[in-house]
Amino acid sequence: MSDLPNWLPELILLENFGGDWQRYEDEVYSKFYTDFICSRPTFQGKPVYVKRFLEDGKERGFWHLVQEGPVEKYRTPDLRRCERVTWIRAIIEHTNDPIIKSWSKKIGSRTRHLLWFEQAEYLVVLEKRQSAWILWTAYCTTRKHTKNKLRKEYQGSLK
Repeated sequence: MSDLPNWLPELILLENFGGDWQRYEDEVYSKFYTDFICSRPTFQGKPVYVKRFLEDGKERGFWHLVQEGPVEKYRTPDLRRCERVTWIRAIIEHTNDPIIKSWSKKIGSRTRHLLWFEQAEYLVVLEKRQSAWILWTAYCTTRKHTKNKLRKEYQGSLK
């Protein structure tokens, strides 16, 4: 991941907290809270909201951004997601940078918009609502089949 744009924030590294998970989680949450609760980014002129229902004292949207797993109740922390939580707003705010691949797709009756920073292997997914966007998820795209699928979707969106 060399030559990343200067608008992309530094990773939040656990090692900078001496391996103290609670202090680290608190810092990651603080960054999330500043970026999405204290203020919110806009996308295509509409505000971006997060799922606000509280679980363990933090918004459900936060947990979804920093954990992984197929069953919501049993998701576990993902260090790579935690490290990059500040990338989400930066990518949303720099979606016009040609380095970000951006496209919409229909899933049933809903529209999702994908912002893929392929070079940094990171994807942000927003879901469209009538007058806003919901930050649906964000995660690393390091698996070959995931990257191939995203490339195919993006290329299809250009047609």
